[in-house]
Amino acid sequence: MTTVAISGLPVATVINAADIVPFVQAGTTKSISKTLLFTSPTMVAPVLGTVASGNISACTSTSMVMVTPIVGAATGTSLAATGAVTSSGTAGIGYATGAGGAVTQITSRTTGVTLNKTSGAITMFSAAGTTTAATFTVTNSTVAATDVIILNQKSGTDLYDLMVTAVAAGSFNLTFRTTGGTTTETPVFNFAVIKAVAA
Repeated sequence: MTTVAISGLPVATVINAADIVPFVQAGTTKSISKTLLFTSPTMVAPVLGTVASGNISACTSTSMVMVTPIVGAATGTSLAATGAVTSSGTAGIGYATGAGGAVTQITSRTTGVTLNKTSGAITMFSAAGTTTAATFTVTNSTVAATDVIILNQKSGTDLYDLMVTAVAAGSFNLTFRTTGGTTTETPVFNFAVIKAVAA
């Protein structure tokens, strides 16, 4: 029999059930029929790589297992929500570093101060406490007329009653008096602006 290279063989355009295909098994050349070759084949699960670009669509599955995504810290300039924004952790919800500031009152306890932050600390002018109410204006560009201002006393020997007696666009009035103390000191009052609307 004449030896013919595979490249020299005529090309078959179809394969019939009875056709014989040569193959090598354990070093021995054998023949196999098309019927045997394609009966109960074992399919190997394909290994899919990572999609570099484009979209995967129109995929279906009857037993797909979805892995819970890991969502990192969200950053941005604003967040709008129609439902509740809540926290179940111990950190709570509030302003982060950079939102606050501090200012010290000069000249007198009725001298206005300026602090354009949504939260902060106001150190009062050194003077004796009194039960007579006095008021000064905190100029603050973050404040809207509909906002709510929260006040509390951070430090000081005397105990102070603190009240917000006016809120306008760009400012609020802080009215204060002691509950009876007359200590000469520089108490510190904390504030936070809670954004609010009337509609």
